[in-house]
Amino acid sequence: MADKIIRVLLVDDHQVVRRGLRTFLEIQDDIEVVGEAADGAEGVARTEELHPDVVLMDIKMPGTDGIEALRKLRQLENPAKVLIVTSFTEQRTVVPALRAGASGYVYKDVDPDALAGAIRSVYAGHVLLQPEVAGALLAQEDAGGGTGRGSTLTEREQEVLGLIADGRSNREIARALVLSEKTVKTHVSNILMKLDLSDRTQAALWAVRHGVAG
Repeated sequence: MADKIIRVLLVDDHQVVRRGLRTFLEIQDDIEVVGEAADGAEGVARTEELHPDVVLMDIKMPGTDGIEALRKLRQLENPAKVLIVTSFTEQRTVVPALRAGASGYVYKDVDPDALAGAIRSVYAGHVLLQPEVAGALLAQEDAGGGTGRGSTLTEREQEVLGLIADGRSNREIARALVLSEKTVKTHVSNILMKLDLSDRTQAALWAVRHGVAG
C-alpha cells in the first residue's frame, strides 16, 4: 500500500515565495500542495476549507499575521500541523509562534530537501525546533520554576509526559496506555499544572531536558 500523501497549504504574502515552495514541493512523491493563501485570515479560512495535513505559515504578513492565525486555528481545534517558514530569526518573534501552537519553524533559505524533511517530521507529530529557540524556551521554563517539579508527577503522568515528548497525540497515548482519551486529557492537564507549563511544546521540551523522554 502506498504511503499517505501529505496535503500542504502555503500561507505567505509573497507570491514569489509561494511559487518557489510549490515548484519544489510538487516534485515530492509524498507531498501535495492543495492550496495557497496570501495572509493569515485567508490561511485560516483555507485551512478550514481544504483540511490540509500541514500548513507552511509565514509570521510577518499584512492584516492577520501568522501568530494570530495560529491562535485562531487553535481556538477552532483544527488538527493541521503548522510549520513556520520565516526569514525572522529573533526569539521574540519565533517563540510566541511556538507558544501559539506551531509545531516548529524553518528559515526561508532552508535547503529544499531539509524543508521536505521538516514537513514529514511535523506531520509525524514531532516538534521541530532550532537549537537557539529550544534553548530560549527552556530558559524561560527554568525561570518560571519548572525545574525540580518532576517529583510531583505520578508514575502514570510520567508515562504520559514521555509519550507527549515522543510526539504522540492524546488518542495515540490513550491507545498505548489502554486509557480513555478523557483520562489522558486529565493527565495532560495535571502535568501542565504541576510543572507550571502552558502547552504541550513546553512539556515536550521539559521532558527532553529532564530525561523523561524515551
